[in-house]
Amino acid sequence: MKRRSIHLGGTARTPDDVMMLHDLGFPFAEVSIPRPEVFGAQIPSYQKIRDERGITYLCHGPREGDPNDIRSLEHRYLPKLGQVLSLMPQLDMTCLTLHLWMDPRFVTPDAIAYKVGFLKRVVEIAGAHGIFVCIENLSETADHLSGVFEAIPQLQMTLDVGHAELLTRYNTSHALIHRFADRIRHVHIHDNRGGNSPDDDLHLPLGAGVIDFEGIFERLNRAGYDRTMTLELTPAEIEANLPHVKKLLTQAGFDL
Repeated sequence: MKRRSIHLGGTARTPDDVMMLHDLGFPFAEVSIPRPEVFGAQIPSYQKIRDERGITYLCHGPREGDPNDIRSLEHRYLPKLGQVLSLMPQLDMTCLTLHLWMDPRFVTPDAIAYKVGFLKRVVEIAGAHGIFVCIENLSETADHLSGVFEAIPQLQMTLDVGHAELLTRYNTSHALIHRFADRIRHVHIHDNRGGNSPDDDLHLPLGAGVIDFEGIFERLNRAGYDRTMTLELTPAEIEANLPHVKKLLTQAGFDL
């Protein structure tokens, strides 16, 4: 199996989280931004850590709210994303991951059609800032997302391996990698025990659930993946889980 280099990072919700991730040796932190106004006030702290420690940042945007409420998406969520996109250049962030549920089992056809146009606008705004946008899979299959990617050639993907275990008999990561290897720009990793509700998205350390990370990591390697991967746990959980994660990735052919 060919050896490939990737960059492993962790989720950060505060500047203190970033410091802990840096001390663990991570080259980047993915900053979760549920409230742009709070994040804006913290930017000087993030800048100081970046300048002194050399750590870099990716961005995880706010959640969409009610996935079928077009009015809320237009008048609340879009302005929030606009705020985030305007702040990201201050930290040299070039990747925005966002949730926008596209599963037709739960989202109406009208909402899905609206969201395609919504994403086109977000991608255009982001491009003006030198930022690429990744849609993160929630419960969608490859078939659910194929039309979205066809409609928006510039749209990239964050493959969330944990989400791919939910509302499905088999983890959908394999099919998503097969269909969209050229779109996967970033990967999220965390474990769970499967299930059929948002409450089952447990964000457990790798090995504490049922996900076949060995097989999925090997599939990513065979697909030529060589970019970034975020361990979506708390910093304390990341520290405890890190040796196991590194072992899994190394055995799958990745160098960190």
